[in-house]
Amino acid sequence: MVALALMMVSLPRPMEARTATRPAFDALYEEHFDFVWRSLRRLGVAESQVDDAAQEVFVVVHRRLADFEGRSTAKTWLFGIALRVASDFRRWNRRKNQFDALPDDAIASGLSPDELASRREAARALDRCLDELPDERRAVFVLMELEELSAPEVAEALHVPLNTVYSRLRLARADFERAVAKHRRSAP
Repeated sequence: MVALALMMVSLPRPMEARTATRPAFDALYEEHFDFVWRSLRRLGVAESQVDDAAQEVFVVVHRRLADFEGRSTAKTWLFGIALRVASDFRRWNRRKNQFDALPDDAIASGLSPDELASRREAARALDRCLDELPDERRAVFVLMELEELSAPEVAEALHVPLNTVYSRLRLARADFERAVAKHRRSAP
Protein backbone atom coordinates (compact mmCIF):
# COMPACT_ATOMS: atom_id res chain seq x y z
CA MET A 1 0.00 0.00 0.00
CA VAL A 2 2.81 2.44 0.88
CA ALA A 3 4.57 1.57 -2.39
CA LEU A 4 1.39 2.37 -4.32
CA ALA A 5 1.03 5.71 -2.51
CA LEU A 6 4.66 6.60 -3.29
CA MET A 7 4.17 5.62 -6.92
CA MET A 8 1.09 7.84 -7.21
CA VAL A 9 2.94 10.82 -5.73
CA SER A 10 5.61 10.50 -8.40
CA LEU A 11 3.14 10.22 -11.28
CA PRO A 12 3.07 13.17 -13.67
CA ARG A 13 0.23 15.65 -13.50
CA PRO A 14 -2.92 14.81 -15.46
CA MET A 15 -2.60 15.46 -19.19
CA GLU A 16 -4.95 18.45 -19.24
CA ALA A 17 -2.96 20.25 -16.50
CA ARG A 18 0.33 19.68 -18.33
CA THR A 19 -0.94 20.82 -21.71
CA ALA A 20 -2.68 23.94 -20.36
CA THR A 21 0.62 25.80 -19.98
CA ARG A 22 2.31 24.17 -22.98
CA PRO A 23 0.80 26.39 -25.73
CA ALA A 24 1.51 29.50 -23.64
CA PHE A 25 5.11 28.42 -23.13
CA ASP A 26 5.61 27.53 -26.80
CA ALA A 27 4.23 30.91 -27.89
CA LEU A 28 6.38 32.76 -25.35
CA TYR A 29 9.46 30.87 -26.49
CA GLU A 30 8.81 31.48 -30.20
CA GLU A 31 8.02 35.16 -29.76
CA HIS A 32 10.79 36.12 -27.32
CA PHE A 33 13.73 33.74 -27.79
CA ASP A 34 15.71 36.23 -29.91
CA PHE A 35 15.11 39.00 -27.36
CA VAL A 36 16.31 36.76 -24.52
CA TRP A 37 19.39 35.64 -26.49
CA ARG A 38 20.35 39.24 -27.39
CA SER A 39 19.74 40.41 -23.85
CA LEU A 40 21.92 37.70 -22.35
CA ARG A 41 24.75 38.48 -24.76
CA ARG A 42 24.49 42.22 -24.07
CA LEU A 43 24.40 41.57 -20.35
CA GLY A 44 27.84 40.00 -20.57
CA VAL A 45 27.24 36.29 -20.99
CA ALA A 46 30.13 34.82 -22.98
CA GLU A 47 29.32 33.90 -26.58
CA SER A 48 30.10 30.28 -25.93
CA GLN A 49 27.56 30.21 -23.08
CA VAL A 50 24.65 32.24 -24.44
CA ASP A 51 22.77 29.18 -25.70
CA ASP A 52 23.11 27.51 -22.30
CA ALA A 53 22.02 30.68 -20.52
CA ALA A 54 19.01 31.06 -22.82
CA GLN A 55 18.05 27.48 -22.08
CA GLU A 56 18.35 28.22 -18.36
CA VAL A 57 16.06 31.26 -18.75
CA PHE A 58 13.40 29.17 -20.44
CA VAL A 59 13.73 26.39 -17.87
CA VAL A 60 12.92 29.00 -15.22
CA VAL A 61 10.09 30.36 -17.40
CA HIS A 62 8.62 26.89 -17.82
CA ARG A 63 8.82 26.25 -14.09
CA ARG A 64 7.30 29.63 -13.15
CA LEU A 65 4.85 30.23 -16.00
CA ALA A 66 1.85 29.31 -13.87
CA ASP A 67 2.95 31.97 -11.35
CA PHE A 68 3.11 34.74 -13.98
CA GLU A 69 0.18 36.99 -13.14
CA GLY A 70 0.46 39.35 -16.09
CA ARG A 71 1.10 42.43 -13.95
CA SER A 72 4.04 43.17 -16.23
CA THR A 73 4.58 42.45 -19.89
CA ALA A 74 6.05 39.11 -20.86
CA LYS A 75 9.10 40.91 -22.21
CA THR A 76 9.88 42.67 -18.93
CA TRP A 77 9.25 39.47 -16.96
CA LEU A 78 11.63 37.56 -19.24
CA PHE A 79 14.27 40.26 -18.95
CA GLY A 80 14.15 40.06 -15.16
CA ILE A 81 14.81 36.33 -15.37
CA ALA A 82 17.54 36.85 -18.01
CA LEU A 83 19.18 39.49 -15.82
CA ARG A 84 19.49 37.05 -12.92
CA VAL A 85 20.71 34.22 -15.17
CA ALA A 86 23.30 36.51 -16.81
CA SER A 87 24.55 37.59 -13.39
CA ASP A 88 24.92 33.94 -12.34
CA PHE A 89 26.84 33.07 -15.54
CA ARG A 90 29.18 36.07 -15.20
CA ARG A 91 29.83 35.27 -11.54
CA TRP A 92 30.56 31.63 -12.41
CA ASN A 93 33.00 32.73 -15.13
CA ARG A 94 34.82 35.07 -12.77
CA ARG A 95 35.20 32.27 -10.23
CA LYS A 96 36.38 29.77 -12.83
CA ASN A 97 38.43 32.33 -14.78
CA GLN A 98 36.65 31.29 -17.96
CA PHE A 99 37.20 33.27 -21.12
CA ASP A 100 35.19 33.20 -24.31
CA ALA A 101 37.31 31.89 -27.14
CA LEU A 102 34.74 30.71 -29.64
CA PRO A 103 34.03 32.75 -32.78
CA ASP A 104 30.71 34.47 -33.20
CA ASP A 105 28.58 32.25 -35.43
CA ALA A 106 25.41 34.23 -34.71
CA ILE A 107 26.09 36.78 -37.45
CA ALA A 108 24.28 35.98 -40.67
CA SER A 109 26.28 34.28 -43.37
CA GLY A 110 26.25 35.35 -46.99
CA LEU A 111 28.41 38.38 -46.27
CA SER A 112 31.83 38.95 -47.71
CA PRO A 113 34.71 38.01 -45.41
CA ASP A 114 35.53 41.70 -44.93
CA GLU A 115 31.94 42.54 -44.00
CA LEU A 116 31.74 39.57 -41.66
CA ALA A 117 35.02 40.52 -39.97
CA SER A 118 33.86 44.11 -39.66
CA ARG A 119 30.58 43.07 -38.03
CA ARG A 120 32.32 40.71 -35.64
CA GLU A 121 34.75 43.43 -34.61
CA ALA A 122 31.89 45.90 -34.12
CA ALA A 123 30.08 43.35 -31.94
CA ARG A 124 33.23 42.76 -29.90
CA ALA A 125 33.74 46.52 -29.51
CA LEU A 126 30.15 46.91 -28.30
CA ASP A 127 30.66 44.07 -25.82
CA ARG A 128 33.87 45.65 -24.50
CA CYS A 129 32.14 48.99 -24.04
CA LEU A 130 29.15 47.38 -22.33
CA ASP A 131 31.51 45.40 -20.06
CA GLU A 132 32.75 48.69 -18.61
CA LEU A 133 29.28 49.68 -17.39
CA PRO A 134 28.21 48.80 -13.85
CA ASP A 135 25.56 46.06 -13.90
CA GLU A 136 22.60 48.21 -12.87
CA ARG A 137 23.43 50.87 -15.49
CA ARG A 138 24.17 48.25 -18.13
CA ALA A 139 20.72 46.70 -17.70
CA VAL A 140 19.00 50.07 -18.16
CA PHE A 141 21.22 50.95 -21.14
CA VAL A 142 20.61 47.62 -22.88
CA LEU A 143 16.86 47.78 -22.40
CA MET A 144 16.39 51.41 -23.41
CA GLU A 145 19.07 52.04 -26.01
CA LEU A 146 19.42 48.63 -27.64
CA GLU A 147 16.04 46.96 -27.07
CA GLU A 148 14.12 50.26 -27.24
CA LEU A 149 11.85 49.61 -24.28
CA SER A 150 10.19 52.59 -22.63
CA ALA A 151 11.36 53.91 -19.27
CA PRO A 152 8.20 52.67 -17.49
CA GLU A 153 8.75 49.19 -18.95
CA VAL A 154 12.37 49.24 -17.76
CA ALA A 155 11.31 50.38 -14.28
CA GLU A 156 8.86 47.49 -14.18
CA ALA A 157 11.42 44.95 -15.42
CA LEU A 158 14.07 46.02 -12.93
CA HIS A 159 11.68 46.75 -10.05
CA VAL A 160 13.04 50.26 -9.56
CA PRO A 161 11.37 53.70 -9.48
CA LEU A 162 10.99 55.51 -12.80
CA ASN A 163 13.33 58.33 -11.74
CA THR A 164 16.00 55.74 -10.95
CA VAL A 165 15.74 54.48 -14.53
CA TYR A 166 16.28 57.98 -15.91
CA SER A 167 19.21 58.59 -13.55
CA ARG A 168 20.87 55.28 -14.42
CA LEU A 169 20.33 55.88 -18.13
CA ARG A 170 21.99 59.30 -17.94
CA LEU A 171 24.97 57.83 -16.07
CA ALA A 172 25.12 54.80 -18.38
CA ARG A 173 25.19 57.01 -21.47
CA ALA A 174 28.10 58.98 -20.02
CA ASP A 175 29.91 55.76 -19.06
CA PHE A 176 29.29 54.31 -22.52
CA GLU A 177 30.61 57.46 -24.26
CA ARG A 178 33.78 57.28 -22.12
CA ALA A 179 34.18 53.59 -22.98
CA VAL A 180 33.75 54.30 -26.70
CA ALA A 181 36.32 57.14 -26.53
CA LYS A 182 38.74 54.85 -24.70
CA HIS A 183 38.21 52.12 -27.30
CA ARG A 184 38.83 54.57 -30.15
CA ARG A 185 42.05 55.83 -28.54
CA SER A 186 43.35 52.27 -28.17
CA ALA A 187 42.34 51.17 -31.68
CA PRO A 188 45.13 51.11 -34.28
